[in-house]
Amino acid sequence: MSNFRYLEIKNINKSIINWVENIAEENNCKIEKKEWKSKYNNYVIYDYEPFCSDGFEINMLLSSKDSSYLSFIKYLYDEKINTIEYLNNCCNLSAAIPKSEEKLPIMKKWKF
Repeated sequence: MSNFRYLEIKNINKSIINWVENIAEENNCKIEKKEWKSKYNNYVIYDYEPFCSDGFEINMLLSSKDSSYLSFIKYLYDEKINTIEYLNNCCNLSAAIPKSEEKLPIMKKWKF
């Protein structure tokens, strides 16, 4: 009987897929399955990146004999997602702030 534990991460952003793979490798985890699943048709699932990956969600199944590695990866993944969302919100807030031309004081010309 297998003593492996599993962690499935769903809908991974394409821009951080390499980061997830590296973190899994660094933490003694094996990538059991990586799939691209269509968001529009449940029957379309690829085990390789399709030519046009728009409209697909990336799912990954990780395994390890020690569940603490999987818990740590889940923690790192959640923290990374939260940090990305926080930074995106900061960018959106700063873009919403109107830029005023009166922010800097106007220097008057002095006559001596």
